[in-house]
Amino acid sequence: MNTATATKIEAILYLKGKPLSLGEIAEYAACDRATVEEGMMELIDDYARRDSALEVVETPNGYSLQLRSDFHDLVQTIIPVELGLGALRTLAAIALNSPILQSDLINLRGSGVYQHVPELVELGFVRKRRDSDSRSYSLQVTPKFHQYFQIEQLPQILATNQQEQQLELDLELKAEAEAVAE
Repeated sequence: MNTATATKIEAILYLKGKPLSLGEIAEYAACDRATVEEGMMELIDDYARRDSALEVVETPNGYSLQLRSDFHDLVQTIIPVELGLGALRTLAAIALNSPILQSDLINLRGSGVYQHVPELVELGFVRKRRDSDSRSYSLQVTPKFHQYFQIEQLPQILATNQQEQQLELDLELKAEAEAVAE
């Protein structure tokens, strides 16, 4: 086996940027499958011995040159997140009403919330917790949201119904009473 074949396979995996079968690699490399198998083993072994950010792995769809999992946090930091318009609007609604019950968010934004919330949670922009007072989930933005969008503080939404206003007044009076008691 020569290193030139392994290097050619490395170039093919890099250029294609997706998993490839041994047959596909053999076709691109213009050589037989056995030569590709030997080159692939050499390449995998070479990457395993290197102290590299990349690795060659076998996936269900074929062989792939990819970033080692140790560097996935770095990817999240460097590569901008691509959110669809609907998910972005859902995130804005959560941010402006944080915390908000998922059921209230569905009433506000519609059933698309069921797809948006898991995506926003996975990206780390939203925290989802079971609400103790209802069967819904409580949603709120995370510090990553503030850091990513460079927003230190969001404007406070004015309470629109008397019940919310009364609750805020009760909390303020309770806080004042506790402050006097101290």
